[in-house]
Amino acid sequence: MHFHFDFSAVQILWTLTFAGLLILLVVLLGRDRVSRFPWFTASMVLMALRMLASRLLFGRMAPLTSSEVFLTFADVGAIVSFLVIIELARRAFSRASRTAWIVGTLVLLAIGVTVVIVWGPWPPRQTVFAHSTLADLRLMQLVAQKSDLLADLLIIQLCLVVAFCGRPFGAGWRSHTQRIILGLSTASIAQLLVRVGLQVIAKLPPPRSQAEYEHLTGLQEKIFNANSVIFILILVWWIVCLWIDEPGAGAAQLPASAAGEPQADAQ
Repeated sequence: MHFHFDFSAVQILWTLTFAGLLILLVVLLGRDRVSRFPWFTASMVLMALRMLASRLLFGRMAPLTSSEVFLTFADVGAIVSFLVIIELARRAFSRASRTAWIVGTLVLLAIGVTVVIVWGPWPPRQTVFAHSTLADLRLMQLVAQKSDLLADLLIIQLCLVVAFCGRPFGAGWRSHTQRIILGLSTASIAQLLVRVGLQVIAKLPPPRSQAEYEHLTGLQEKIFNANSVIFILILVWWIVCLWIDEPGAGAAQLPASAAGEPQADAQ
């Protein structure tokens, strides 16, 4: 018996990713995590909206209007990503002094900005800052791409700082904050690998036949699909971790008598 499915791998991965985002949002709302991680929740909402908009609007709008809509989504998403990093860093290093905060922030920013400047081609200035709608869209695209790269570098660095220097500041690996950081850093590493893979493919000789062209196209699709699979696994990780209370959270909510502390006798 042979089964025939009318869904491609891309459609299946899109559906699983969107469903995972919805389940994660239900967990964040149902388990009262939104008040602790408002910007992380906002980033997940924005990601779900972008996915839904791409499915409903792509190919049904004028190309220029479509570019304006999705590039606006991308720029807003980049801003929210920075706010998520600040939110998680503040929670992970709540015991750090102001001096440690300033020094750490400057070091991470210096490393991240240096990598962004060195990595990747930069378009000519006259092309980006020309007075036209197309130039404005190119500028929006450039801001989104470089901001996403900087955000990926910052969250990876934050994860490393938590791993090697977080314990003195109370940043343990069993809290929701650190598990969100771990998931985001894993997704960022996957994104960087996708960038590297696409750059390697772009440097290959141009295809000289239809078979070579299809091979390169299929290779790109496999890279994107692998990245989607990794993010789905990260969503499952977040759903499980955020559903379970942090160690000690239940005991902290118990009254003194339930926690085993002696009570004074009634007079």
